[in-house]
Amino acid sequence: MKSYVKILGPPLLEAIKALDKIAVEMEDISVMNPLIQLAPYDTMTSDETRGYFDVVGTVKPSRYDSIISKSGESLGEYDYYFEWFQRPRMKDIEVLLEKIDEALKPLGCQYAITTK
Repeated sequence: MKSYVKILGPPLLEAIKALDKIAVEMEDISVMNPLIQLAPYDTMTSDETRGYFDVVGTVKPSRYDSIISKSGESLGEYDYYFEWFQRPRMKDIEVLLEKIDEALKPLGCQYAITTK
């Protein structure tokens, strides 16, 4: 299952980095965004993964191979997605929403989220 995020308005790059920070904090998800999708993410080494995410937080070595989604699904009309390792409960979705609200509020951008 994935929670797709559409960022509404600028600053897009800062919003993606804010969502990346959430990804570092939540160990039960993997992610995809346009910056990762443009890179050869399916062949990224552990050092490259760490280098990308170290800008926003510290990725545990055990997550180097799992933090970036391997589903191969494109973002389509969305700017980011969180892929759940297990089917999320309503509480899991609520926690994610709270984290996104908190991360994007200082940036002044809004978002829409769809989980399917």
